[in-house]
Amino acid sequence: MTSAPKLLLLLFFWRYHSLVAHAGDDRSYKVLSLDSLKPDAACSERKVPLPGAATVPLHHRHGPCSPPPSKKMPALEEMLRRDQLRAAYIQRKYSVAKGGAGDVQQSGATVPTTLGTSLNTLEYVITVGIGSPAVTQTMLIDTGSDVSWVQCKPCSQCHSQADPLFDPSSSSTYSPFSCSSATCAQLGQEGNGCSRSQCQYIVTYGDGSSTTGTYSSDTLALGSNTVRNFQFGCSQSLVSQTAGAFGRAFSYCLPPTSSSSGFLTLGAGTSGFVKTPMLRRSQIRTFYGVRLRAIRVGGRQLSIPTSGFSAGTVMDSGTVITRLPRTAYAALSSAFKAGMRQYPPAPPSGILDTCFDFSGQSSVTIPTVALVFSGGVVVNLNANGIILYNCLAFAGNSDDGSLGIMGNVQQRTFEVLYDVGGGAVGFRAGAC
Repeated sequence: MTSAPKLLLLLFFWRYHSLVAHAGDDRSYKVLSLDSLKPDAACSERKVPLPGAATVPLHHRHGPCSPPPSKKMPALEEMLRRDQLRAAYIQRKYSVAKGGAGDVQQSGATVPTTLGTSLNTLEYVITVGIGSPAVTQTMLIDTGSDVSWVQCKPCSQCHSQADPLFDPSSSSTYSPFSCSSATCAQLGQEGNGCSRSQCQYIVTYGDGSSTTGTYSSDTLALGSNTVRNFQFGCSQSLVSQTAGAFGRAFSYCLPPTSSSSGFLTLGAGTSGFVKTPMLRRSQIRTFYGVRLRAIRVGGRQLSIPTSGFSAGTVMDSGTVITRLPRTAYAALSSAFKAGMRQYPPAPPSGILDTCFDFSGQSSVTIPTVALVFSGGVVVNLNANGIILYNCLAFAGNSDDGSLGIMGNVQQRTFEVLYDVGGGAVGFRAGAC
C-alpha cells in the first residue's frame, strides 16, 4: 500500500497578531500541589471511552499503572542526562540535514511508533498484540523515531524486556519480506542486505545502540481492532499502516503524573481541538513541528524578537524537557523568576537552572505559562507541565540557531492531535 510521507517539521516563528483560540485556562497564576510532584504507589487509572476509534491506555513506564513490573524511577540527574543525549541527537540530526534542499511546507505525516528501543529516555508505554494467535507486547511510544520493531526469537544479544520475545514460528500470519521485494528496496539507509533470501534491517540510535534483524509483516491487535500485514523493522509507521482502517489521524494524552493514565488513539476525531498547521522539511521526515510565535508568562506576552524563534521547533514525545532558543529561554526564565519572588532560589539541577526552595510548602502559586502557535493558538500549560520537582521545566539551547523541542512534560494532560490528512497539530486541554 502507499504510505503517507514521514516528515520532520520545521517551524518558523513571527510576531503574533491574530485571533486567539485557547487550550487550557488563561488565568495569571496557578496553584500547584507539591504532592502531585511526588510518585504515588497506587494507580489512578481513568477510563476514556472513544467510540469509533482504536484507543489503548497509555502509562508511564516507571509508574504503578505500567503493565510490566515497574522499575524504580531514575534519579533526576540521570533522567536529565539521558534527556540531554536524546535532545542533542535530535538537534544534530536536524542540523546535518538543514543545509539540504527542500523548502518548509505544510504537509501530512506519519507517526513513527517504536515497538522496542534500547534508548532509555522513552517514558510512555502501551500494550498491543502481535501475531496469530496474538502475543502481548509492551510498546514504548516515540514520535521522534522512524522505526517500529520488536525483539524476536532466536535472539543472541537481546535487550532486556518484560514481555517474552516474539516467536515468528508460532504465528500463522508472520511473513518475512524477500530481498527482491519492493518493500525491502524502500528501506533505504535502514536496509542491511540479505540473509537466506530474507530482507534485513539495521537501526542505530543516538546513544550508539542498534538493532538488526529481518524486515517482516504480521497481524497487529490494538484492543478490539486488528491491523493486518503490519510491517515492523523500520521505515513504516503505525499510523501510515493503519490509515485505511482508522483514518489519517492519531492522538495521545500523556498523564499529569506517573501514577495516572492517559491514552493513545488511532482514527482520532479531529473536532474539539485548537489547531495549528503541521509543517515539513523534505530532507527530514521523522519529526512533527509547529510554528511557535511567542511565550506568555502570567498572562503577559514576553518581548522576544522574531529571530529568537527562527531556528524552528519540533514536537517530541520522547524528550522530557522542552528546549528553547537561548534568547527565548532567557526571557522566560527572567519573567518566571519575577513571578516567584515569594520563594527563595535554589541551586540548579543539571540543565534546569531556574529552581526554587519550596521547603515547608504543601502547595505553591506559580505564574501561568502559555505557548503561542501559528493560527492564533494559545496553549496554556497545566501546572504539572510548568514545574518539574522544584524547577522550571524548560531548558535553554546554547544559542538561537539550535532547534527547539517541545517535550513531554509540557504536553501533559493535553490530548495532542496529529491530523495527518488535514496537515494540523491540535490541542485539547484536560483530556487525561
